[in-house]
Amino acid sequence: MEIQKFSADEVKKAANEIKKGGLVAFPTETVYGLGANALNPQAVKQVYQVKGRPSDNPLIVHVTGFEQVKAFIAKSHPLAESLVHHFWPGPLTLILPIKPDAFDAVVTGGLNTVAFRMPNQPLTLELIAEAGVPLVGPSANLSGRPSPTTADHVIHDFQTTIAGVLDGGPTQIGVESTVLDLSDETKPPMILRPGAITKDMLEQVCQSTILIDQHLVSEEEAPKAPGMKYKHYAPTIPVQMVSEHQWEEVATFLATHPLRAGILAGPTASGKVRGEAAAVYMYANDSIEAATRGLFSGLRALDESQGGLDILYVASYPEEGLGVAYMNRLKKAANHMYFTNNKSENS
Repeated sequence: MEIQKFSADEVKKAANEIKKGGLVAFPTETVYGLGANALNPQAVKQVYQVKGRPSDNPLIVHVTGFEQVKAFIAKSHPLAESLVHHFWPGPLTLILPIKPDAFDAVVTGGLNTVAFRMPNQPLTLELIAEAGVPLVGPSANLSGRPSPTTADHVIHDFQTTIAGVLDGGPTQIGVESTVLDLSDETKPPMILRPGAITKDMLEQVCQSTILIDQHLVSEEEAPKAPGMKYKHYAPTIPVQMVSEHQWEEVATFLATHPLRAGILAGPTASGKVRGEAAAVYMYANDSIEAATRGLFSGLRALDESQGGLDILYVASYPEEGLGVAYMNRLKKAANHMYFTNNKSENS
């Protein structure tokens, strides 16, 4: 059976599928999530199966507010409610210790913590409320591929393997939420995955130091949060990152080499190489906000372009503010490779 696309006035229908143990993708302000009843281990197992996701990779649990979280956690971190007050609903995920047996191990990845988030998307908050249970919601894509930012991306990846997708239109931010580890109040909070809520924003609220986990999780290691694997978000075509001053060099290289290259960049950068590129996906403007919003959709569009491409050249941005989250995703999509006259160089 083909995936059903539920409209905004069909939230109850989508919730009924969740209640029956089915999987329904839902929109958030970041990317689309693959929803299942977080209290139904069999439904959650289906999430892993259809995504092809490693079972040691824990899932984020989506809730309607912190009151719902309190039913599951063993102890609240002193900073938790202040962060919730400032950033929920929004793109901030908090990792907290849970009560024994609050969730099945299939949700926690065998850990004694769970990551909670309240998305800033009215349709999804309505879906959770209608379902009457918190929902797991990893990105609604095949594991390791670029995350989905439209309902059609979800349909492309899953075809007939899930019950439906609640269509909320294109997402606003374009990369997944910031994940903050609050599981041990004796240690400073640590960002395990950067997102739109930046280190500076968190420190302003917490009035304390926020650490950033720089460890790259190998394929053999169990991550504490989603998106921590060394290579992730990758299209099938090789990706190389291009810094701002390299685009003329890319154009010269393509003029003398028989490569079908796809370009993913803002108007200024893409204009320097457009004549030599086989395909161009242009960000709406040169800002980091536009780049972040367009990264995953651009990777998908170029990956699926007709005729096939040999390589994708993607614009890099300074690693500051939102650029930290953008580069975190791009580095993993590119396996940390930069353009150097087609001699790839690790970052």
